[in-house]
Amino acid sequence: MRIVTFNANGLRSAASKGFFDWFAGQDADVLCVQETKAQEHQLSGEAGAKNGCCPDGYKAWFRDASTKKGYSGVAIYARREPDAVHTALGWDAFDEEGRYIEARFGNLSVVSMYVPSGSSGELRQGFKFEVMDWLRPTLEQWARSGRDYVLCGDWNIVRSALDIRNWKSNQKNSGCLPAERDWLNGLCAEADGGADGWVDTYRALHPEGQDYTWWSNRGAARAKDVGWRIDYQLATPSLRARLAGCGIAPSPRFSDHAPYWVDYALPGWSA
Repeated sequence: MRIVTFNANGLRSAASKGFFDWFAGQDADVLCVQETKAQEHQLSGEAGAKNGCCPDGYKAWFRDASTKKGYSGVAIYARREPDAVHTALGWDAFDEEGRYIEARFGNLSVVSMYVPSGSSGELRQGFKFEVMDWLRPTLEQWARSGRDYVLCGDWNIVRSALDIRNWKSNQKNSGCLPAERDWLNGLCAEADGGADGWVDTYRALHPEGQDYTWWSNRGAARAKDVGWRIDYQLATPSLRARLAGCGIAPSPRFSDHAPYWVDYALPGWSA
């Protein structure tokens, strides 16, 4: 089973740059998107086909931002019809920004989640910390639930010096703050996949890897590979032994983020 996660920074824009042409060659079972920056009616049906956002063989489910149009938004595309789709976690300040959608396939839950960025100033950084504190009990409960979970998305946080090119100069910048890293590393306890910790799939497969998933649009950050790894697939420990491979696709360029895919050895999975 292949799952792809991708912050599109505008799904119609990414589609116009050939994202879904690339995606068609990935033989993926599920695609999780963040920052659709659109409303569902613009991405599905005839409008979606016109915008190139309806790949053949897939159905799509969306959670748009209701706070303002053209903002945030998450989606899940899947070959197989989910048993259930959830789009709210119970806090309007988070849910109405279109930051969570979950598709359930038997005992497997695939989540597309977009953790807020705090880079625009103190107000949004404060909200980001509120979200982190509020999410922790839910994430801990999911890890103990007995379900298999794959949490896909842009978490807007790096974990260590391996995940960012300019480590020292970013210690006071959102996404690399010690409190943020402590929070995320606390979720990934016991060296990426102990009995109670979420498995950082990339780090589990590439313990010393230094690949990135996001680059600033300023300067020549992407050309110089001055990036950050802030897009993850975090899996429950039950899936650690089923990690079969992963990869980041920095080119072609569809967004300021790169798609990240993971293969899971899940016998019996089929569309």
